[in-house]
Amino acid sequence: MEGRMLLSQEVQALKNLIRDSFRIRENQDPVYVDLGGNLQRFSSAQHQVLFGRRGSGKSCLQVHFLRQAESNKDPLAIYVGVDEIKRLGFPDVLIRILLGVFQRLPKAHGRFFGVFDTPQSKIVKSLNKLLDDPESADVNQTDTSDREAGLALSPGSGAPGVDVRERRGREVVMSFKSAKLDYLERHLQDYKEALRSSIKGVWPTVFILVDDFYLIKKDLQPYVVDYLHRLFRGTDAYLKLGTIRHRTQLRVHEGQTIGVELAQDVEEISLDKTFETFEDTNSYLHSMLSEMGKVGHERMDVAALFNSDAARALTLASGGVPRDFLNIFVDAIDISVRAGRTGRLTPTYIYKAAAQHSYRNKLANIQEEAGYDSEALSRVYADLVTFCLKEKRKTAFLVGIEDARKYPDQNELLQQLMDFKLIHIISQNTSAASGRQGRFVAYTLDFSIFMEPRRRGIEIVEFWKIDDKRRPIGVRESPDYSLERAAAASLSGNDLRVEDIVDSIEVDVDVVVPEMAD
Repeated sequence: MEGRMLLSQEVQALKNLIRDSFRIRENQDPVYVDLGGNLQRFSSAQHQVLFGRRGSGKSCLQVHFLRQAESNKDPLAIYVGVDEIKRLGFPDVLIRILLGVFQRLPKAHGRFFGVFDTPQSKIVKSLNKLLDDPESADVNQTDTSDREAGLALSPGSGAPGVDVRERRGREVVMSFKSAKLDYLERHLQDYKEALRSSIKGVWPTVFILVDDFYLIKKDLQPYVVDYLHRLFRGTDAYLKLGTIRHRTQLRVHEGQTIGVELAQDVEEISLDKTFETFEDTNSYLHSMLSEMGKVGHERMDVAALFNSDAARALTLASGGVPRDFLNIFVDAIDISVRAGRTGRLTPTYIYKAAAQHSYRNKLANIQEEAGYDSEALSRVYADLVTFCLKEKRKTAFLVGIEDARKYPDQNELLQQLMDFKLIHIISQNTSAASGRQGRFVAYTLDFSIFMEPRRRGIEIVEFWKIDDKRRPIGVRESPDYSLERAAAASLSGNDLRVEDIVDSIEVDVDVVVPEMAD
């Protein structure tokens, strides 16, 4: 049976289980494997921000917690998905979140079949009316070199109402008739008291799960989280935000601090697994897969499905992201079986599967979700690919720590490229070979861009291996990428297509990468 292992009923059941868990829906209980104790930490009575790249398991954890809370009747958990309201402006997006909370509180719909209004039901009615009220605004847009971000505050309101300054050399001046904002501020204490009275004696704690918070416009995020935090502070309701780290802004300074501060106002939980601790990430992902295999077949040996190099290849191809790891695993089995290879998975079919979830899809995500940063991100990434694969012919690169301090905006673009899973960090602090001074951060391009098909003359930096001095192989020898160059690329107007750059590099089907051969 070993020669037909990939065709076994156990493998088919595992594939179906993984496919059923691909998209997380509020009305279903996803398969959640808690290897890091995150579920227990998430269950604590604390305001928290749950960080993780797309596919890291944020929604899976939140929805699984929601289903557990409903089953156990404790605590009351209220889930608000931002994806459904992301197109709303401010403050309507905040009003929608508040409605999502108050509509699910006890007594939200009145007593005795709605004959008498409760404070909660009155708030729901008033918020619905406020949402439908028009918001009048005069908008002027001008070019500017001003690079400060944030909203000016309406006098005494604590809410944005006069102007918006957006980074990347653009200024938008907005003069609001801020009736909605003033209304929300005037009634904050009323909402807080209604919240307390609603849950007193009914629920010991209430958890407010706001998923995909990063989809709210970045400059407005501090004002949304500031209001929510002020509303829930001092009550038995706890805010839990699920978001992506470098696409999130939690506070701004506008004469006073607006928003929240990590480790002070809110606790941080990170779900991201990186290549900086490659063996830990590799072990975590394969343990997750093994636990999923045991859901339907307790004695299933998932590790036996891989040849000696394929398990590591799957981790590399996934970028350390759990959902990508599972997607590639399932597709690799299908591709291998179609090719007549039904015994065990090999690196070849894993990288073929990774190509189906390639950088092209990730580039599309930039255009869809990065807003006004999308052009700069695309240009810098195209320049990085040119630098690494065409000029230096290596898959990894270094960025000077001092350079990152000198060019914070360009360094932020690199962090966002990590969030979009196009590059991955392999060392936070390393020296460089050839007498180069200073300390560096080391990155690798995503493996989907160069492994299938393999490109001629490209040196794959094998950072997961250790030399005789216990240093990752090839990292110190990687070329250093100047953020001054990144700044020039982001403003160049030269919109080279990454696909064209990659396709211009000659394919070599005969090249064999050490420890990655079939």
